[in-house]
This record gives sequence, structure tokens and C-alpha cells, in this order.
Amino acid sequence: MEQEIQKEAIPASVDAASDNLVLNHLVPGTEVKVFAPATVANVVCGFDILGFAVNEPGDEVVMRVTAQPGITISKITGDNGRLPLDPAKNTVSVSVLHYLQSIGRTDLGMDIELHKKMPIGSGLGSSSASTVAGLFAAKTLLGDERDMAKLLPFAIKGEEMACGHGHADNVAPALLGGFVLIRSYEPLDVIRLPHPSGLHCAVVFPDVDVPTREARQIIRNKIAMKDAVTQWGNIAGLVSGLYTQDIDLIGRSMQDVLVEPVRSILIPDFYTMRQLAMEAGAVSFGISGSGPSVFAFTRDEATARLITQKLQQHLAGIKIDSQAYVSTINDAGPRVL
Repeated sequence: MEQEIQKEAIPASVDAASDNLVLNHLVPGTEVKVFAPATVANVVCGFDILGFAVNEPGDEVVMRVTAQPGITISKITGDNGRLPLDPAKNTVSVSVLHYLQSIGRTDLGMDIELHKKMPIGSGLGSSSASTVAGLFAAKTLLGDERDMAKLLPFAIKGEEMACGHGHADNVAPALLGGFVLIRSYEPLDVIRLPHPSGLHCAVVFPDVDVPTREARQIIRNKIAMKDAVTQWGNIAGLVSGLYTQDIDLIGRSMQDVLVEPVRSILIPDFYTMRQLAMEAGAVSFGISGSGPSVFAFTRDEATARLITQKLQQHLAGIKIDSQAYVSTINDAGPRVL
């Protein structure tokens, strides 16, 4: 997997035959353990088209070759019984099955252990991390050396099952690492963007329920032209700031006049938390994905930790438990443990 920042468009072809794909011969009992990272999607102004990966939290998958063809899920931990063991209903197994079908290897047997190391329904791409971990585990076992982007269409299938909409702003950064722009869905056209190396992210997950499907349903279907123009300018400014390493431009571009005004209603004291974060030195502040997690960009780790401390103190004061994470942008994506 390439670790350097790619600035060119990443193709999404999945034609195994045209790639002259050569795969490993798999022996029953062979296994691999993989980690895939959480992600922050939308990045305030980029609804469904922008996202980046963080170093923590994330999910782990252990995938083991079995003698019996087909995919099974033998264990799920950390989900409080919320996720199905039925391979036809789990995003990890469904995505892996689509991948195996694409390369003509449905004769293989694979057993999956999924270990949830991040909160479900957090707005941090929980389903995406699991899906990407499973796909990367299968790719690793098979010795599939093609570009990681070949897995992206299958990861999107998992998102479609998880929330009813096949968006890529979580799965693309989880799979490819770094800061990602989805320029187009039809055809799928994904671009990795550069970013300032010192940029830190403070994430706080308030323990409240904001289901992704419901959060999507409250978004307006029609918007005013003046709001669209404002949003386009902010997206262009954010991308420009990333390319020019201009953190001030990044900060002032991260304004959302379309989605955040509606979704913020679902997050307790959202605007109070924003004020606390900005007063503590945040460059910007917004909702991670569909929420309820919130995040702030900062220029250094110390400021990020101060912000998480202040936000958690505020949430505790209104009787809401929370979890906090501090990270740089994760350019590596999934990895073998």
C-alpha cells in the first residue's frame, strides 16, 4: 500500500481479469488480524464528498481460512449484541462476498471475528472501519497486490447496507488513508488531498443516540441558490487551504449553511461546545459525519487535548458521558496487526 500522499484521481476499476490477478493458494487455518481506522466525514462543508482518517479509535478483524466454502462470522465483541452474526446481514461479510465474487473466488471459505474497538452510532464511521478491516484482511490473505482503490466499490456496498445510502466519505479515507475528496459517484472518482503535517484533530463523542438514517432524513431536499454559492465557496476554500498548507484558510472555510443547522439540533449544546472549542484555540469546529461526535482542528496536540478536556467537562456538567480522542490525520489507512 502506498503511504505517500497521492494528489491524482484514483481509478475505481474492479475488473480482475484485465488486471491479470494472481492470488495466493490459501491453506485452511491461515489467518490475519487487521486494524482499520475511524474517520471524520463531511468535514463540515463537504457533505458526502470529504472525509479523513484518524489514528484512533478503530476496529479489528481476524479472518481465518476455512476448509468449507462460504463466509461465516464466528464472533463479534464490543457491540453489546447489536450486530448480526448472519453473514447475509453484516456489512463486513457482505462486502467481502462482493469482493470474492468479483475475482471469481466464491469457492473459498473464510471465517470472520469482528472486534469493535469504537462506539457504534458515533458518527466516526463505525460500519466503515469494520467493512474496510474485513476487505483489507481478505485482500491480504489472497495476496491481491492491486491498488487499494479496487476495494472501494465493495466497501460502498457495506455502507449501503448500514445506512441505506452508499456514500464513500467514510470508507474512502478508512481504506486509502489521509484526507479524501469524492469528486463523483457516477463514475466513482476519488482524490487524495494533501494536508498540513501539524494539523491535529480533537474528537469528542457524547453518549447520545443519533442514528445515521434518521440524521439523513431531516436534511432539506431543496436549498436556496445563495446558500449553494456559499457552500461551494467554502468547499473550494477548504481544498485550496489543504493544498497551500494554509491553516487559517482551512479554518475560515469550514462553515456549513446547509446540513449543520439542521443536524446540530440533535446534538446537546452543540453551539456551546463550539464556543468552548474556539475560545480554547480551535481552528474550526463541526459535526463528525451525522453526529453526535464533534471535532475540532487545531495547530498542535496540546490545544487538541485542552479542547477535549473542556468539552468533556461541559458534557459531564449536563449529565452526558463522553469519550475523547486526539489524533493527527492518519495517512496509512488499514494495517496488519
